[in-house]
Amino acid sequence: MINRSSWMSVLARASAEEMESRLAEAPPLPVHRVIRGPEVGLTMLRGRAGGDGAAFNLGEATVTRCSVSLADGTLGHCWRLGRDRRAAELAASLDAALQQEALRPALVEAVIEPLRGAQAEAATLTARRAAATEVRFATLAAMR
Repeated sequence: MINRSSWMSVLARASAEEMESRLAEAPPLPVHRVIRGPEVGLTMLRGRAGGDGAAFNLGEATVTRCSVSLADGTLGHCWRLGRDRRAAELAASLDAALQQEALRPALVEAVIEPLRGAQAEAATLTARRAAATEVRFATLAAMR
């Protein structure tokens, strides 16, 4: 069973082009009305020294948010890093549609699972590339 935080995690990282290509194979989304946005703004990123020390302001990041409403009153929301307004609106409309029991299984199969798989594959590739550059300091010390 997929929950809302799971599908929003996938949608927040997907580009508009990725969502649109997956939606071509999915049932049509219900008509929605934009309530807010899509609008671009800034958010403050916070960090902690050492991961658990005192909090500090790391910097700002650009975010785009959008809220939509379906005809039955179901609300969909999206906040995502970056300035991609189309992606924010698509993610918000998908969020609203995925809350509909009748549409959820088809949308999860056609949109969410393929996007999740592609994102996991990209993360594995990035981890493999990073691991290839690992330096083992103990090995360097033994070489002396």
